[in-house]
Amino acid sequence: MIAVELLEKYGAVKKSFDKNDIIFEEGNLPLNYYQIISGEVKMSNYNDDGREFIQGIFYNEQSFGEPPLFLNQKYPANAIAVENAKIFILLKENFMKLLEENPKISIKIIENLAQRLYYKSVMAAEISTHEPEHRVLKLIDHGIAYFNFQKDSNGFLINFTRQQIGDLTGLRVETVIRAIKALEKKGELKIINRKVYR
Repeated sequence: MIAVELLEKYGAVKKSFDKNDIIFEEGNLPLNYYQIISGEVKMSNYNDDGREFIQGIFYNEQSFGEPPLFLNQKYPANAIAVENAKIFILLKENFMKLLEENPKISIKIIENLAQRLYYKSVMAAEISTHEPEHRVLKLIDHGIAYFNFQKDSNGFLINFTRQQIGDLTGLRVETVIRAIKALEKKGELKIINRKVYR
């Protein structure tokens, strides 16, 4: 997203997080801009029953947590390392200065936020009105388009666990497994060595 040299010029520091480390917590005020160097981060909440709902999953070179940073509002979700991660952290004041002095980066950030907003709008409609198979397929197609899933001779490897698919679509894992099997029978997906391909 933002070039490493530019982040470092404005004082960004690299920090390592172990798997399951909390990067920031729901309810805290944002103080920094975050951009992933390596690893994977999820933003999620838990309902009263302790069930997790994943708001988003972020990968290398992606940023996360900006909307509350711009609005000066508390984080609506936790950010947690899904696997060991290295992340650039830039103080809010320095981030705002970077944007003011680099208008092209501002446009990139706006495009990124617009893409996320579009995804949330599409998925909200899918989750509220469609059957599990449709929800799963829509999420997978979105993942192919926006999460840079790798393609090989089997097709696109879907880099979500069944649990993550459930958490992103509001479905139980058992329902996700049934939906994936049904989609395999219809020829929409392939399951090879327990991995899902589109």
